[in-house]
Amino acid sequence: MNDAQQLCINCIRVLSAEAIEKAKSGHPGITMGAAPMAFELWSGKMKHSPKHPEWFNRDRFVLSAGHGSMLLYSLLHMFGYGVSMDDIKNFRQLGSITPGHPEVGHTPGVDASTGPLGQGFANAVGMAIAEKHLASHFNRDGYKIIDHYSYALCGDGCMMEGISYEAASLAGTLGLGKVIVLYDSNSVTIEGDISVTFKEDVRARFEAMGWQTLYVEDGTDTDAIGKAIDAAKAELSKPSLIEIKTIIGYGSPNKAGSNSSHGAPLGEDEVEATKKNLNWGYEPFTVPDEVKDYIAPITERLEKEKAEWDKLYADYRRTYPELAAELEAWIKDDFAQDLANDDDFWNNDEECATRNSSSKILNKAAKIMPNLFGGSADLSPSNMSVMSGRDYFTSDTPQGSNFHFGIRELAMTAVANGILLHGGLRPYIATFFVFSDYVKPALRVSAISSLPLVNIFTHDSIGVGEDGPTHQPVEQLASFRSMPNCLVFRPCDTNETAAAWYTALNRKDMPTVMAYTRQKTKNLGIDGRKALKGGYIVRDSENVDIIIIATGSEVGIAYDAYDILKERGINARIVSMPCVELFEEQSEEYKQSVLPKDIDRRIAVEASSDQSWYRYVGIKGEIIGMKEFGRSGPYVKLFDYYGFTAQNVADTAERIVKNG
Repeated sequence: MNDAQQLCINCIRVLSAEAIEKAKSGHPGITMGAAPMAFELWSGKMKHSPKHPEWFNRDRFVLSAGHGSMLLYSLLHMFGYGVSMDDIKNFRQLGSITPGHPEVGHTPGVDASTGPLGQGFANAVGMAIAEKHLASHFNRDGYKIIDHYSYALCGDGCMMEGISYEAASLAGTLGLGKVIVLYDSNSVTIEGDISVTFKEDVRARFEAMGWQTLYVEDGTDTDAIGKAIDAAKAELSKPSLIEIKTIIGYGSPNKAGSNSSHGAPLGEDEVEATKKNLNWGYEPFTVPDEVKDYIAPITERLEKEKAEWDKLYADYRRTYPELAAELEAWIKDDFAQDLANDDDFWNNDEECATRNSSSKILNKAAKIMPNLFGGSADLSPSNMSVMSGRDYFTSDTPQGSNFHFGIRELAMTAVANGILLHGGLRPYIATFFVFSDYVKPALRVSAISSLPLVNIFTHDSIGVGEDGPTHQPVEQLASFRSMPNCLVFRPCDTNETAAAWYTALNRKDMPTVMAYTRQKTKNLGIDGRKALKGGYIVRDSENVDIIIIATGSEVGIAYDAYDILKERGINARIVSMPCVELFEEQSEEYKQSVLPKDIDRRIAVEASSDQSWYRYVGIKGEIIGMKEFGRSGPYVKLFDYYGFTAQNVADTAERIVKNG
């Protein structure tokens, strides 16, 4: 390491410590200990473009240990990514572009929102999957248009989290040679030395999962770090883990090596002592001219590499114009718009379980969406989530677009997030709805990051039957409906399923949850486009006495209750509400046309928790829902036991009307 490199690394350390001190909040330890590996990667090994942060063929960098965000912001500032010194000074402040953890789409140069440890690791695996698939489809001899690496910087906490094991196992099985993990191994977490909780040989664990592992004994030795990264890049048949031994809070004379530097500012006196210890004699929040002079030719080289790729791609467009147009269409991802006027897509007459409906609609969509990519957590025969006529993605068949995620629901979701973050593919994932509890931590990040992940959740209620309460989702619908920036669909038939898929594939700013039945449902015979408003009238009366709102298989029950009520002289309106969030997006005029305020006698019918429905039924209404976990037994008997029958719905409606 020469003096200029050392100055750059110390600049990261000091700038980070100063910003954290000014904010009176943050994590200086990792920023100071991992600064050498990060600078070596960014300055000499990683392909990126500060002037074009969205360049499609850039190497991706994921700070899985997202609490070390000032490390990333310092790099972004020093390399000229539109993060100003004022932004650095406003670290962790309301409205700044330098939030406490990195947020994609918020800060230029941030490739993934990270915070929950280990998710960034899985994001990088997803990015590498996308790179490999796209390269297999679009590259030609002499034209490696898609050719880059995905890096993740992880800490001991990431390695402890189960998601890193799930994702690492998958990456090793698939031989993803272009994912490289820099492991900041400092042996300290917020509670102290990790020996009380974490003693395994991490490299041996990764070797057992099919990874190449490398070791750098001194985390300040940038030459050794650089050689390890080169060795990782040279091994294309295996993913690589580089364990780099570091000292948390390096440079702080009194807090280096201590958990006291992990999650709290060093303190004003210690910041000054650190500057003295690092021979830093500059004014606060200064990037020295020597640092700027050292980085300037690096950024020039990086932009030249970007320009060379631009020339290659221009030649590719001339040589392979159809492929280039296809790649650009995949990246734009507007295929699903073509379904809007396809009557065959919207009008289906079979009566079947909506998981079967989903399979039918998925395969209709797959015919016009070559960039559709997805699979299940080992449940595809039950989830009905396979695209017909397409290969499976494996180490030997990267052109395949069906995907085996294995029994790894959490990693599946974070990997799919990584595929979306990479761009060019539209992934979907699938599992049983009750296992969505394993999915939710990463799906929450999908929503925060505005990622349009498509989620197929089947076996959606007590209709699962004999498998009993451990497999019967009761509270999950309410849980997902409480999540901001997430659409939740529970369709009643194939036509509403078409609306769910159409919406999911056309929305680019949020994930979509689709809950499907195992049991057969009634087909309403209504064009699915009516469901695009989230809620609509399926049966109506003059002088309505009561409104019955239902979702999923219970819409058919409410539909039949209408006839019973009519025989009793009670005028009902039946409303299907497959997506509450979409209904709430409609105009007040439309919502009033479906649920007028002056009709306050209402029932909501849904075989799940009643928490979602109080705002719609009011104080005079009732909810026929689940107030306990289910039981084991044939689903027909369970529905009867819990009152999900046309007779009970009609009896409840009659009582409300008469007591009105």
